[in-house]
Amino acid sequence: MGGAGTSRSGGKVGPVGLDFTAIDFETANGFRGSPCSVGLTKVRGGKVVEEASWLMRPPASHDHFDYQNVRIHGITAADVAGMPRFGELFPEIGAFIGDDILAAHNAAFDLGVIRSGLEVSGLPGPAYDYVCTVMLSRRCYSLVSNSLPFAAEEAGVPLVNHHDAAEDARACAGILVDIAGRNGANSIAELYLSLGLMMPRQEAFDPARDTLSKASLAALSSAAASGAGLVRPFQGGWPEEGANPEPNPHAEPGHPLYGQTVVFTGQLSMGRPEAKQRSAEFGARTESRVTGRTTVLVVGDGFVAADLRSGRLTGKARRVLELHERGQAIEVLSEGEFLQMVNSFAGAVSA
Repeated sequence: MGGAGTSRSGGKVGPVGLDFTAIDFETANGFRGSPCSVGLTKVRGGKVVEEASWLMRPPASHDHFDYQNVRIHGITAADVAGMPRFGELFPEIGAFIGDDILAAHNAAFDLGVIRSGLEVSGLPGPAYDYVCTVMLSRRCYSLVSNSLPFAAEEAGVPLVNHHDAAEDARACAGILVDIAGRNGANSIAELYLSLGLMMPRQEAFDPARDTLSKASLAALSSAAASGAGLVRPFQGGWPEEGANPEPNPHAEPGHPLYGQTVVFTGQLSMGRPEAKQRSAEFGARTESRVTGRTTVLVVGDGFVAADLRSGRLTGKARRVLELHERGQAIEVLSEGEFLQMVNSFAGAVSA
């Protein structure tokens, strides 16, 4: 992990009009507004021209480090002791981004980090147009997992230290350059036009004037209750499936779960009925077993993308691999990736 303002240049050449900044955050705990590191990669003309990364202390009252997050990214409270807090660093981060389109792998999470981190710091935030390379990977690749390591491999981008924010931002940039090249697009606007998509946007906000995001309101409520509810206890016993609620007809079509048919397997940190309800809120249909309609399988029990190759899989996950081999468009998510998508507390670390 680089220190404040570390930068480098060079990279893979791509479409000549492709300009953007890729971003990746790692968080200290389950609240998305607890960033402890960020990596940024600036692309001009399809080529990496500058990079920067920072370690930071999360906002006050949201700066505890959960074991699960530390286990994934390796950053501890001692590593950021004495560093500026996120709110103090954001002017430098924002200056690096400038007016660029932001790209992130699961952009709803990383844009949510900016929003929640600034909200609980009492600071306003600018508007950003943004691109989600998870969504684009689903549209343009055919992978059993669209997690960053799999998508980066498909794009021919080296990713040695996954969860190092600088490396993850660089990999995200490479994926976007590759997808634009495959679609013959010379700009982000051309790419989205060719795919028939509308570019999402996070509007400017001011916590002194605007309603806080749900994630920030929940975190502030939990902090007021001495942190109760920030970490969900592991739920033992045979998982209860619960009912399959109807998808929310008013959900945002740009959300990565919208229109998906989701099945859960293994032990999750939340009950399956709650996981199903959260999925339905974002426009997903949930089912209790893998079928020809399944498009997403969420795997608990500490599953990570590498388990697809190691064979540490549940019966449902093996069934997914079989269906994928037969050409069914189906994807495996870890619980951490799923929790990012639904903005839940437990395990919300970068994909």
